[in-house]
Amino acid sequence: MSWHVDSLNLDNLDDLPKRCRRCVFWELSPHLSRQAADFASTELEKEAWISEILLEWGSCGKVVHMQGVPAGYVIYAPPSAVPRAEEMPTGPVSADAVLLTTMQIMPEFSGEGLGRMLAQAVVKDLTRRGVKAVEAFGDARPGSEPGCVIPADFLRRVGFKTVRPHPRWPRLRMELRSGITWKEDVEHALEQLLGTVTIPMQAAAPVERPGPRVPAPVQVLPVSF
Repeated sequence: MSWHVDSLNLDNLDDLPKRCRRCVFWELSPHLSRQAADFASTELEKEAWISEILLEWGSCGKVVHMQGVPAGYVIYAPPSAVPRAEEMPTGPVSADAVLLTTMQIMPEFSGEGLGRMLAQAVVKDLTRRGVKAVEAFGDARPGSEPGCVIPADFLRRVGFKTVRPHPRWPRLRMELRSGITWKEDVEHALEQLLGTVTIPMQAAAPVERPGPRVPAPVQVLPVSF
Protein backbone atom coordinates (compact mmCIF):
# COMPACT_ATOMS: atom_id res chain seq x y z
CA MET A 1 0.00 0.00 0.00
CA SER A 2 1.29 3.48 -0.87
CA TRP A 3 1.84 5.91 1.97
CA HIS A 4 3.35 9.31 2.65
CA VAL A 5 4.08 11.43 5.73
CA ASP A 6 3.31 15.14 6.01
CA SER A 7 4.20 17.64 8.71
CA LEU A 8 1.25 18.54 10.89
CA ASN A 9 -0.06 22.05 10.24
CA LEU A 10 -3.30 24.01 10.32
CA ASP A 11 -4.25 22.78 6.85
CA ASN A 12 -4.26 19.09 7.77
CA LEU A 13 -5.20 19.39 11.44
CA ASP A 14 -8.69 18.11 10.61
CA ASP A 15 -7.12 14.85 9.39
CA LEU A 16 -6.81 13.88 13.06
CA PRO A 17 -9.60 11.66 14.40
CA LYS A 18 -12.48 13.77 15.70
CA ARG A 19 -11.87 12.67 19.26
CA CYS A 20 -8.20 13.69 19.02
CA ARG A 21 -9.03 16.90 17.16
CA ARG A 22 -11.06 18.00 20.17
CA CYS A 23 -8.67 16.66 22.81
CA VAL A 24 -6.55 19.16 24.77
CA PHE A 25 -5.27 16.75 27.41
CA TRP A 26 -1.64 17.76 26.83
CA GLU A 27 -2.17 21.25 25.46
CA LEU A 28 -3.94 22.79 28.48
CA SER A 29 -3.67 22.50 32.23
CA PRO A 30 -6.43 20.36 33.84
CA HIS A 31 -8.29 23.46 35.02
CA LEU A 32 -8.25 25.16 31.62
CA SER A 33 -9.04 21.88 29.88
CA ARG A 34 -12.23 21.50 31.91
CA GLN A 35 -13.10 25.13 31.23
CA ALA A 36 -12.63 24.67 27.49
CA ALA A 37 -14.85 21.59 27.58
CA ASP A 38 -17.57 23.51 29.41
CA PHE A 39 -17.53 26.20 26.73
CA ALA A 40 -17.19 23.70 23.86
CA SER A 41 -14.06 25.47 22.68
CA THR A 42 -11.58 22.59 22.74
CA GLU A 43 -11.19 22.55 18.94
CA LEU A 44 -10.33 26.25 18.92
CA GLU A 45 -7.87 25.75 21.78
CA LYS A 46 -6.20 22.87 19.93
CA GLU A 47 -5.85 24.98 16.80
CA ALA A 48 -4.47 27.93 18.76
CA TRP A 49 -1.90 25.69 20.47
CA ILE A 50 -0.71 24.16 17.19
CA SER A 51 -0.50 27.63 15.61
CA GLU A 52 1.59 29.01 18.47
CA ILE A 53 4.03 26.08 18.43
CA LEU A 54 4.46 26.32 14.66
CA LEU A 55 5.21 30.05 14.87
CA GLU A 56 7.56 29.92 17.86
CA TRP A 57 9.24 26.54 17.52
CA GLY A 58 8.47 24.94 14.17
CA SER A 59 7.17 21.53 13.11
CA CYS A 60 5.41 19.74 15.98
CA GLY A 61 3.83 16.68 14.42
CA LYS A 62 3.47 14.25 11.54
CA VAL A 63 0.44 12.81 9.77
CA VAL A 64 0.70 9.59 7.75
CA HIS A 65 -1.67 8.80 4.88
CA MET A 66 -2.29 5.41 3.31
CA GLN A 67 -3.77 5.47 -0.18
CA GLY A 68 -4.69 9.12 0.45
CA VAL A 69 -6.57 8.33 3.69
CA PRO A 70 -5.34 9.64 7.11
CA ALA A 71 -3.95 6.60 8.93
CA GLY A 72 -2.18 8.00 11.99
CA TYR A 73 -0.43 10.94 13.55
CA VAL A 74 2.11 11.95 16.18
CA ILE A 75 2.60 15.21 18.10
CA TYR A 76 5.70 16.49 19.94
CA ALA A 77 6.77 19.82 21.44
CA PRO A 78 9.12 21.46 23.93
CA PRO A 79 8.08 20.41 27.44
CA SER A 80 7.64 24.06 28.44
CA ALA A 81 4.74 24.22 25.96
CA VAL A 82 2.97 21.17 27.42
CA PRO A 83 1.17 22.14 30.67
CA ARG A 84 -0.02 18.61 31.42
CA ALA A 85 3.59 17.43 31.69
CA GLU A 86 3.88 19.34 34.97
CA GLU A 87 1.06 17.23 36.41
CA MET A 88 2.61 13.85 35.58
CA PRO A 89 4.05 12.02 38.62
CA THR A 90 7.29 11.11 36.81
CA GLY A 91 8.05 14.64 35.58
CA PRO A 92 9.70 16.92 34.89
CA VAL A 93 10.96 16.23 31.40
CA SER A 94 14.72 16.70 30.98
CA ALA A 95 15.81 20.15 29.84
CA ASP A 96 17.63 18.78 26.76
CA ALA A 97 14.68 16.74 25.49
CA VAL A 98 11.59 17.31 23.39
CA LEU A 99 8.39 15.71 24.68
CA LEU A 100 6.57 13.19 22.51
CA THR A 101 3.03 13.70 23.73
CA THR A 102 0.75 11.39 21.76
CA MET A 103 0.60 9.00 18.85
CA GLN A 104 -2.40 7.29 17.30
CA ILE A 105 -2.81 4.76 14.49
CA MET A 106 -6.31 4.23 13.12
CA PRO A 107 -7.54 0.74 14.03
CA GLU A 108 -8.03 -0.26 10.39
CA PHE A 109 -4.32 0.39 9.74
CA SER A 110 -2.88 -1.31 12.81
CA GLY A 111 -0.20 -3.91 12.21
CA GLU A 112 1.24 -2.07 9.19
CA GLY A 113 4.28 -0.74 11.07
CA LEU A 114 3.06 2.85 10.89
CA GLY A 115 3.80 3.54 14.55
CA ARG A 116 7.47 2.67 14.11
CA MET A 117 7.58 4.70 10.90
CA LEU A 118 6.16 7.76 12.68
CA ALA A 119 8.67 7.34 15.50
CA GLN A 120 11.50 7.30 12.94
CA ALA A 121 10.06 10.42 11.27
CA VAL A 122 10.17 12.21 14.64
CA VAL A 123 13.76 11.09 15.22
CA LYS A 124 14.81 12.28 11.77
CA ASP A 125 13.16 15.67 12.22
CA LEU A 126 14.54 16.34 15.71
CA THR A 127 18.02 15.07 14.87
CA ARG A 128 18.19 17.47 11.92
CA ARG A 129 17.22 20.29 14.29
CA GLY A 130 20.00 19.46 16.75
CA VAL A 131 17.81 18.07 19.57
CA LYS A 132 19.71 15.67 21.84
CA ALA A 133 16.87 13.45 23.07
CA VAL A 134 13.14 12.81 23.01
CA GLU A 135 11.16 11.75 26.07
CA ALA A 136 7.63 10.50 26.58
CA PHE A 137 5.31 9.54 29.41
CA GLY A 138 4.17 5.98 28.82
CA ASP A 139 1.00 4.22 29.87
CA ALA A 140 1.98 0.96 31.60
CA ARG A 141 -1.63 -0.27 31.66
CA PRO A 142 -3.24 0.87 28.41
CA GLY A 143 -6.89 0.00 27.88
CA SER A 144 -8.56 -1.47 24.84
CA GLU A 145 -9.43 2.00 23.52
CA PRO A 146 -6.74 4.43 22.28
CA GLY A 147 -5.76 6.96 24.94
CA CYS A 148 -3.90 10.24 25.16
CA VAL A 149 -0.76 8.57 26.56
CA ILE A 150 1.38 6.28 24.40
CA PRO A 151 1.63 2.66 25.63
CA ALA A 152 4.95 2.15 27.41
CA ASP A 153 5.56 -1.22 25.74
CA PHE A 154 5.39 0.37 22.30
CA LEU A 155 7.87 3.07 23.31
CA ARG A 156 10.31 0.42 24.50
CA ARG A 157 9.95 -1.52 21.25
CA VAL A 158 10.98 1.49 19.18
CA GLY A 159 14.06 2.28 21.28
CA PHE A 160 12.97 4.25 24.36
CA LYS A 161 14.47 3.39 27.75
CA THR A 162 12.80 3.94 31.12
CA VAL A 163 14.47 6.77 33.04
CA ARG A 164 11.92 7.08 35.82
CA PRO A 165 9.76 4.04 36.56
CA HIS A 166 6.17 4.24 37.78
CA PRO A 167 3.43 1.58 38.07
CA ARG A 168 1.24 3.52 35.64
CA TRP A 169 3.05 6.53 34.10
CA PRO A 170 6.77 5.78 33.57
CA ARG A 171 8.90 8.38 31.83
CA LEU A 172 11.00 7.05 28.96
CA ARG A 173 13.81 8.55 26.91
CA MET A 174 15.55 8.00 23.59
CA GLU A 175 18.95 9.46 22.88
CA LEU A 176 18.67 10.62 19.30
CA ARG A 177 22.08 9.33 18.31
CA SER A 178 20.71 5.87 19.25
CA GLY A 179 17.51 6.50 17.35
CA ILE A 180 19.37 6.74 14.03
CA THR A 181 21.38 3.53 14.45
CA TRP A 182 19.02 1.87 11.95
CA LYS A 183 20.43 4.22 9.32
CA GLU A 184 23.99 3.52 10.42
CA ASP A 185 23.32 -0.23 10.30
CA VAL A 186 22.10 0.06 6.71
CA GLU A 187 25.15 2.08 5.72
CA HIS A 188 27.45 -0.43 7.41
CA ALA A 189 25.76 -3.33 5.63
CA LEU A 190 26.18 -1.56 2.28
CA GLU A 191 29.85 -0.98 3.00
CA GLN A 192 30.33 -4.68 3.76
CA LEU A 193 28.46 -5.67 0.61
CA LEU A 194 30.48 -3.37 -1.59
CA GLY A 195 33.65 -4.64 0.04
CA THR A 196 32.89 -8.18 -1.15
CA VAL A 197 32.06 -7.26 -4.74
CA THR A 198 34.86 -7.52 -7.28
CA ILE A 199 34.35 -5.03 -10.06
CA PRO A 200 35.96 -6.27 -13.33
CA MET A 201 38.25 -3.76 -14.89
CA GLN A 202 38.68 -3.43 -18.63
CA ALA A 203 42.14 -4.18 -19.94
CA ALA A 204 43.91 -0.97 -20.70
CA ALA A 205 44.70 -0.36 -24.34
CA PRO A 206 48.41 -0.69 -25.11
CA VAL A 207 50.16 2.60 -24.98
CA GLU A 208 52.32 3.37 -27.99
CA ARG A 209 55.59 4.72 -26.79
CA PRO A 210 57.14 7.31 -29.10
CA GLY A 211 60.44 6.30 -30.73
CA PRO A 212 63.54 8.45 -30.69
CA ARG A 213 62.93 11.80 -32.18
CA VAL A 214 64.62 12.21 -35.57
CA PRO A 215 65.49 15.75 -36.47
CA ALA A 216 63.96 16.97 -39.65
CA PRO A 217 66.42 17.37 -42.56
CA VAL A 218 67.67 20.86 -43.03
CA GLN A 219 66.99 22.23 -46.47
CA VAL A 220 69.84 24.38 -47.83
CA LEU A 221 68.69 27.07 -50.20
CA PRO A 222 71.00 28.53 -52.83
CA VAL A 223 72.19 31.99 -52.08
CA SER A 224 72.54 34.53 -54.86
CA PHE A 225 75.14 37.37 -54.71
